[in-house]
Amino acid sequence: MFRRFLFFLILLPLFLFSGRKAGAQLFYSGTEYGITGGGSHYFGDLNDNYGIKSVRPAAGVFIRQHLTPYIAIRGALSYTKIGYQDAFNDNDFYRMRNLSFQSDIVELALQSEFNFTRFATGEDGRRFTPYLTGGIGAFYYNPYAEHGGSRQYLRKLGTEGQNLEGYESRKYNSVAVCFPVGIGFKYWIKPGFNLGFEIADRLTLTDYLDDVSTSYVGSDKFPSSPDFPNPAYDLQDRSREVSGFELGRPGKQRGNSQTRDQYMYAIFNLSFQLKVYRCPGYLQEGVME
Repeated sequence: MFRRFLFFLILLPLFLFSGRKAGAQLFYSGTEYGITGGGSHYFGDLNDNYGIKSVRPAAGVFIRQHLTPYIAIRGALSYTKIGYQDAFNDNDFYRMRNLSFQSDIVELALQSEFNFTRFATGEDGRRFTPYLTGGIGAFYYNPYAEHGGSRQYLRKLGTEGQNLEGYESRKYNSVAVCFPVGIGFKYWIKPGFNLGFEIADRLTLTDYLDDVSTSYVGSDKFPSSPDFPNPAYDLQDRSREVSGFELGRPGKQRGNSQTRDQYMYAIFNLSFQLKVYRCPGYLQEGVME
């Protein structure tokens, strides 16, 4: 009898522990980890009519922190390449101007998200919500053009006279600030795994994503010769390539300095949340509708 009782005492804690684990409620952490993939597009001095003719791939990673089932903040690192050329335009002046550019974009951004309805992964009846997003970010860019079979970085060349005396105000940095603003939706595929789609424009504080902003300074400011060719001479005014004469007389408009350049992301995101056995604070705080 004593042996049976002792055996029972030894097994009791294991039995109780097993029962509690099996009956424990499963929740998901308020922290979400994900990847993004989609496309980007540029809008600016070479594309001021918002044409969609140069969509480029975009990808990134992000961490999203749920504050309540209605509000979240997201930190993201992304990469894309943007570009455009005057040949895409219907406007005769733009086609004669004949400028083009490309640039890598590396962006680090912090965004807030405001869900239209309560959203919590794995929660029945809360599987989908549209949301609004807005935030602030910083990005690296360095516009370049292909010339003579090689890549020429336009900021270094100073095609609008940035490196010349009297035009120092036209200089620009390779890092600028942007403000992502957009709309999206979230949908949990299965508990802990979420799918989303977002379209967000990047309003920037630079007008030199494309290396075009103000006026021509004239080809005489960029001396060049067959023995000592200067790429800036050709790239500051490429109208000669299509018309045979120079469009860029000193002071003639080259771009529109009254507006700032933009780029837009249209991306899908896939993310996951880790399992926890205690109700996260954001669910407790956001239980009221």
